[in-house]
Amino acid sequence: MANESRPCPCDIGDRFDYGGRGQEAQVEHIKIYICKPPASTDKAVIVIHDIFGWQLPNTRYIADMLAANGYIAICPDFFVGQEAWKLSNDWASFDDWLKTRNAGKIDKEVDVVLKYLKEQCGAKKIGVIGFCWGGAAVQHLMLKNPHLKTGVSLYGVIKFFEDRFSLLHPTFFIFAEKDEIIPLEKVTLLEQKLKQTCKVDYEVKIYPGQTHGFVHRKREDINPQDKPYIEEGRKDMINWLNKYL
Repeated sequence: MANESRPCPCDIGDRFDYGGRGQEAQVEHIKIYICKPPASTDKAVIVIHDIFGWQLPNTRYIADMLAANGYIAICPDFFVGQEAWKLSNDWASFDDWLKTRNAGKIDKEVDVVLKYLKEQCGAKKIGVIGFCWGGAAVQHLMLKNPHLKTGVSLYGVIKFFEDRFSLLHPTFFIFAEKDEIIPLEKVTLLEQKLKQTCKVDYEVKIYPGQTHGFVHRKREDINPQDKPYIEEGRKDMINWLNKYL
């Protein structure tokens, strides 16, 4: 029986029945999913998955969307072979599971992916996006990695890095008004701290009526009331990448 007080609501919304247009490959010690645009480009985006891992169809759907918008999109397995969270798991065990999957300890893998993108794909301008656990990882990378140009954190878990705000690169933060694990007062505080300390461009945007995961976990065709916000979130993400890459 799952624990009723779920520490992460990543399972709400819909799991897409989607196969993906890209392909899987092995890069050093990491498996990746990569999708390339029709025309050659020197722009790439690293896609950081949520707790459901690099094979989640929803995440590949977004990677393919980025490729359709002209980017090399790469989604590595940042759990490096460890099992992704499953819906059948007991939420009571979530904290222990999370201890071995730290969003702030992905630097080694990011370095491998950056090297691959530059040497094998000809990428010169590289950004990063991420969802939930991956959104927190984006914030971590924007605080410390000099080789990335920009980032989009989609409902990134603020508590992981809530005391650090000196971003190195332009960062866009997407939040949902009705997110169970990211209360609006935390978002307000994040915005206040960024205003005080951040020297680069940033934006914090809250999408009305939406819940955690809305950009990649909800289907606009069966959630018509959410459709404008899902589309707006995806468009905002791509516009931000277009602006800074």
